[in-house]
Amino acid sequence: MKIGQVAEQAGVSVDTVRFYERRGVLPAAQRRPSGYRMFAPDAVDRIRMAKALQDLGFTLDEIVDALHSHGTCVTERWRLEAVVDRLDAKIAELRRARRNAMKTLQDCRSGQCRLTPPENRT
Repeated sequence: MKIGQVAEQAGVSVDTVRFYERRGVLPAAQRRPSGYRMFAPDAVDRIRMAKALQDLGFTLDEIVDALHSHGTCVTERWRLEAVVDRLDAKIAELRRARRNAMKTLQDCRSGQCRLTPPENRT
C-alpha cells in the first residue's frame, strides 16, 4: 500500500504515518525503485491500534513497546495498570491545582488577592 492509502484508511495524515515509521510504531516500509514507500496491509491495523492505545493514555514509547511485545493480554496487563496509576497521579495533581486556584480566587474576591501587588488590590 502507498503511504497515502495507509493514511486515508487509518484516518491519519501522511506525516503521521512517516512519524510512526520513524518512531518504530510501523516497521520500515519497503521502497520501490522510484523511492515511494510501500507498506504492508497490516500497517493500517497497527496505526489504529496505536491510536487506540494513545486514547487510553499510553505514551508513544509505551505504544511502541506494547506493539513489539509478544505477550498475551494477561501478561501485558501491567502496561495498562501503569497507565491507570499515572492517570490517577495526574488527576490528583490537577485536583490539588484546582483547589489552590479556587482558594486564590476566593482570596481575590475578599480583597486578599495574591496575584497583584498590594497597592493594586481592590
